[in-house]
Amino acid sequence: MDIIKLLPDHIANQIAAGEVIQRPASAVKEMLENSIDAGATNIELIIKDAGKTLIQVVDNGCGMSDKDAKMSFERHATSKIRKSQDLFSIKTMGFRGEAMASMAAISHVELSTKLTKKDLGYKIIIEGGEIKNQDSCICSNGTSIKIKNLFFNVPARRNFLKSDKVEKKHIIEQFSRIALANPEIYFSLEIDNNKIFRLEPSKFRQRIINIIGSKTNEKLVPIEEETNLVKINGFVGKPEFAKRTRGEQYFFVNGRFIKNHYLNHAINKAYSDLIAENYHPSYFLNLSIDPKKIDINIHPTKTEIKFEDEKSIYAILRATVKRSLGKYNIAPTLDFNTEPSFDIPINSVKTITEPKIRVNKSYNPFENEQKEVLKTHNFYNSITKDDTQIEVKLNESKYYNFFQINNQYVVCNGEEGLIIVHQQRAHYRILYEYFKQNSFKRLPSQKLIFPKLVFVSKQEIMEITEIKKELEYIGFQFEITNDSLEVNAIPPQCTEENLQSLFEDILKSKNTDNEDLNEKIGNKISKSISYTLSIKTGHKLSTKEMEVLITDLMNCEIPSVSPNGLNTFLNVTTNEIQKKFNK
Repeated sequence: MDIIKLLPDHIANQIAAGEVIQRPASAVKEMLENSIDAGATNIELIIKDAGKTLIQVVDNGCGMSDKDAKMSFERHATSKIRKSQDLFSIKTMGFRGEAMASMAAISHVELSTKLTKKDLGYKIIIEGGEIKNQDSCICSNGTSIKIKNLFFNVPARRNFLKSDKVEKKHIIEQFSRIALANPEIYFSLEIDNNKIFRLEPSKFRQRIINIIGSKTNEKLVPIEEETNLVKINGFVGKPEFAKRTRGEQYFFVNGRFIKNHYLNHAINKAYSDLIAENYHPSYFLNLSIDPKKIDINIHPTKTEIKFEDEKSIYAILRATVKRSLGKYNIAPTLDFNTEPSFDIPINSVKTITEPKIRVNKSYNPFENEQKEVLKTHNFYNSITKDDTQIEVKLNESKYYNFFQINNQYVVCNGEEGLIIVHQQRAHYRILYEYFKQNSFKRLPSQKLIFPKLVFVSKQEIMEITEIKKELEYIGFQFEITNDSLEVNAIPPQCTEENLQSLFEDILKSKNTDNEDLNEKIGNKISKSISYTLSIKTGHKLSTKEMEVLITDLMNCEIPSVSPNGLNTFLNVTTNEIQKKFNK
């Protein structure tokens, strides 16, 4: 009995849609790239309900004839490829002929298009892959395409979409990538009747500033290199502006955004010894290369590219970035010039006497620092009105003989032996439970003498706005501007110096696709802030601080593990120690 059958076209198209159109942002990418291929100089993107209700792209490109408009929705129909060799000389964004057919199979599509030299345009309506209406119409030159009710006939796929916040973030990121790659084109983005971007044609540097924020201008270091293999131009960020997140990292190959971990490693190597561990540099780099030396047909979304000589490009990229950082005096250098303030006048009348050095043998250089650290480490100190409550806890403590190992672990005597505490994880747990237990009420704030500016991108401004209420309950007070936060008050456990990294950590923790499945955003913010404010490995503690740390830890609801599930302490009993000596 024969059991192998050909799939019906509508099922085949739905399967293809699962590869090409994974979420609304995927449709946005394909539609914008089609407008670019049509030669458009003005492209407008309109989004409603995170793309689930409407995705509309309006352009002033060349438009399509009646026949081309119908053919564009046929699977594997393309104007870009005629023979197999064409796959290795592709200069356009789209070429597979899958995107339009895939979108038509899983949504309601309305297309209006007109050739420049024609008086009338053509309109076609498709629902679930079936043409419902087609006729001549009056419309502007170019093309307007609406994708309505995405995944209406594939409910399982629609149910797997994330929250509107997450889907909007992906749409904005996809829009930003394409707008950055084509600075000569006017782009606009409207989400739920709010204009997010109006990007006039400009130079590449100005386009970066318009998308990321005006503060970006002072961060950028120009990159320029041309070899027989590849031409590189664009900008990298100064080391002091490196971030905890990877958001501002863009590679464009022949005008197409790509992801490439190998080339990203080349950038990181160029920044070695210039930025701290777990920080990431910003870069906006255009690579121009012979299309015959790359293969862009290895992934349905075309965001991955195979290079013919990847190792050479790696070496060129690394050397170019490193040279630019040195050329613009970004890399550390020795300055042998004499400091003018140390110049001593030769004709001085006064006799110069040898300075006397006074030594205070009782001076402790860590005394002031330890006092400040104690305030931060012992969160009870900043919230308890009656300080005697803490003293009672310390006097009744079962622990004594505190000391540190490698400024990482705190060791003391316990009831049954030794207790070894991981100082950072312990403090992480203490701070987290404080913020968590007080999440239902507004926590106290510490007013700043002068407002502190925290610089963020335009996309990050939107994300901060969404969680402003949660941050204010924790103790922050700030005003939002176009590309920065003006912070007026902070939680008592926080310091002005770490505000920039603190907000970066908050955004990093927020920007995960599974936020709806795992935990509430308030809880994630508490985790992020607690981790950033916790004392780090390598920090020297006084005996008093060690005692307070362990006492506070043991008073926690869950003292044995940190909020990310790692052990906070080990209890080594006397019997276990004895067994080691009996071997």
